Amino acid sequence: MEKVSIIIPFYNCQYVEKAIESALNQTYQNIEVIVVDDGSTKYIERITPYLDSIHYIQKKNGGTASALNTGIRYATGEYFAWLSSDDLFKPDKISKQLKFMKRCGSFFSFSSYILINSNGDSLRKIDQVSKRIALIKSLLKTCSINGCTVLAKMDVFSNVGLFDESLLYANDYDMWCRILLKYDYCCIHEPLVFYRIHENMGTKKHIYEIIKETEIVKSRYNQPLKNLITKLRKKASEK
Repeated sequence: MEKVSIIIPFYNCQYVEKAIESALNQTYQNIEVIVVDDGSTKYIERITPYLDSIHYIQKKNGGTASALNTGIRYATGEYFAWLSSDDLFKPDKISKQLKFMKRCGSFFSFSSYILINSNGDSLRKIDQVSKRIALIKSLLKTCSINGCTVLAKMDVFSNVGLFDESLLYANDYDMWCRILLKYDYCCIHEPLVFYRIHENMGTKKHIYEIIKETEIVKSRYNQPLKNLITKLRKKASEK
C-alpha cells in the first residue's frame, strides 16, 4: 500500500485544526500529514493537540509555493496531496481518488468539490473541466484546477520541477500547466473536497496580485498549450 503525503501549508489560518482533522480522519490508512508553518504568528496553539500525529515544520515566511516545496522535500510518500489550511477533505478522499487513478493509469488527478462558507455550510458543487482539449483551452485563460482536489505521483516533480516560489499567488496555475504539458490525467466527478469561501482567504485579499501573476503564467504557457491543442486535435482526426 503506497504512502500518501498530505501537505498542509499554514499561515495565520483560524481553520487549521479542522483541516488537520480532515486529513487525519482519512479512511486510507497509509498517510503522513505534514503541516508546514510558513512563519505564522497566530493560531499556532490550534496545532498543538495534533503534534503527536503529524509532522510539524516551522520556517520563515516565504509563501505557499515555498511551504509546499518544503513539504515535498520532507515527504516520504509516493503520492502528493495538497490541503489548504482553510479547506477540508472528505474522509474517503484519498481512498477513492487513489483507486480511480490506478484504474486510469494516471500520474495526476483532480476532482469536483463543494463550496462551503465560513461556518462550514455547503453552498454548491463545482464540477471541474475534464475533457482534455477543453481543459487545456481553459488553462489558456485561467487556473481551472482546484489545487486541493489534486492527487499526484511524487515522481511528477522530478520531471517538471517544484512549485515556482517567485509566484506568490499563481504558483498552482504554473504547476498545473507544466504537468499537463507532459502528463495525461484523470478527473473524478464526485466532490471529494470542501473549499471554504471566507473574508480572509487569499483569493479575496490579493486579487490584484493574482491578476498580475495570472497574466505572467498565461504568457509563459500560451504557445506550448496552443501547440498541445493542435497536436491533440490532429491525433483525434487520425483515429
